[in-house]
Amino acid sequence: MKTSNGLRFMLLMSCIILCLNTACSSRAAAVGSTEPVESYATIHGTLDHPVRATWVWDTTQIQSNAQDVLKFAAANNVNTIYLQMNRDVKIPEYQNFIRLARAQNIAVDIMDGRAAWGLTESREQIASFMDWIEDYQKQSFANEKFAGIHLDIEPHVHPLWKTNQASVITQWQGNVDYIVERAARMKMPVAADLPFWLDNYKIPGTTTPVSSWMIRKFDSITIMAYRDTATAIYNVAKDELIDAASVGKKISIAVETKQSKEGEFITFYEEGDAYMEAQLKLLEKMASVHDSFNGFSIHEYSSWKTLR
Repeated sequence: MKTSNGLRFMLLMSCIILCLNTACSSRAAAVGSTEPVESYATIHGTLDHPVRATWVWDTTQIQSNAQDVLKFAAANNVNTIYLQMNRDVKIPEYQNFIRLARAQNIAVDIMDGRAAWGLTESREQIASFMDWIEDYQKQSFANEKFAGIHLDIEPHVHPLWKTNQASVITQWQGNVDYIVERAARMKMPVAADLPFWLDNYKIPGTTTPVSSWMIRKFDSITIMAYRDTATAIYNVAKDELIDAASVGKKISIAVETKQSKEGEFITFYEEGDAYMEAQLKLLEKMASVHDSFNGFSIHEYSSWKTLR
């Protein structure tokens, strides 16, 4: 009897060890992979399901209000969240939020940027950002990974833009080259926010508009077409839509919901949510004639949530 029990115990332990080894191997394979969960087109909008995105700048929301953020996203048909990277938020909290989001077919892009990132002197900060993403992706399961990288650099608000614009543009190009190359190695798509008027500025020594250069570098562009009527939004975004279509790139049109000191025509803050949605429907009909059009990005979660 003792021998029989001992044999059964040995067999049971062998099975447990085998199962644990298999589970560990599966986790290592899943976590170690840097492949995107799905193709860029699948998780960032298609012709049938274009992008409907919003920015979440206060990353601490995913610690205490994750369900509120996702409930709002679901209620407003959001399928992409641009989530700012915050090192004070722990890795498991990002992983948990992305798991919940992916369960609702919502892609989460890691987002960051500042005006100084247009300068070469900020390369170390940029490298640290890219290192953080790479480390995160390596230690996360497929349904915990970021779907892409989203940049909001905007060096045109840096003081040097007014005094040495050509140098800023050249330095900006260098940093973009670096980011795009790092993202390609991680097999992650990378997108950027650009103001609609950037085509008024040229790459130094050429006739190429800065916006054209950026459209060709990034996988997609979010054009900040901050106006409050469908016609006005379309008119300021049209040139970028045409340019992007010529090279097979995608454009998301961004609108504003925050109160603006630049004027009421910049934002839907005064008009409210129902008016904004009506204008976006009109705008979609106008913009859909361009193959590059791929939906809307509404800036931003906190102000949109409180829009009357």
